[in-house]
Amino acid sequence: MFATLDPTSRRLRLPREQEVIINDTVGFIRDLPPDLLSAFRATLEEIRDSKLLIHLVDAANPRWQQQIESVERILGQLKLTEIPAVIALNKADLVGARTMKMVFGQVTQVGARDAVVISATDAASLKPLLEKAGEIIAHNLVTRSANKEGFATKRRSRIA
Repeated sequence: MFATLDPTSRRLRLPREQEVIINDTVGFIRDLPPDLLSAFRATLEEIRDSKLLIHLVDAANPRWQQQIESVERILGQLKLTEIPAVIALNKADLVGARTMKMVFGQVTQVGARDAVVISATDAASLKPLLEKAGEIIAHNLVTRSANKEGFATKRRSRIA
């Protein structure tokens, strides 16, 4: 049903000189009954203040589609779908290029999701993810600044 959630926070500097705090909520939830969802709300509340969600997906897992759908369903139940999200398709090193292209196409086609392909074992593959995160956060800050008179742009954001 679920793996234990173990939230941790770390500070990270993005390529655009943005400093962010990453909240890493480790674990996968699927088919969570309503009473257990309520129990996890406190843990998942950290996500509410986030400017970006990075959903790490094991692209080598044959159930990657179900994992994405389960996480998106739970985010919907928690009313967190308004937070921009990027799907990081991990384990590109284990999946053939043809398969990864197919997975990437399916992920980005459905619901106009943003996605990047990465391999946690290849630091160079993380650069597009960091750039995408910086781009989305910068866009959010500019949009919020334009929408709220007197809004002071903060250089620190939260990513879950």
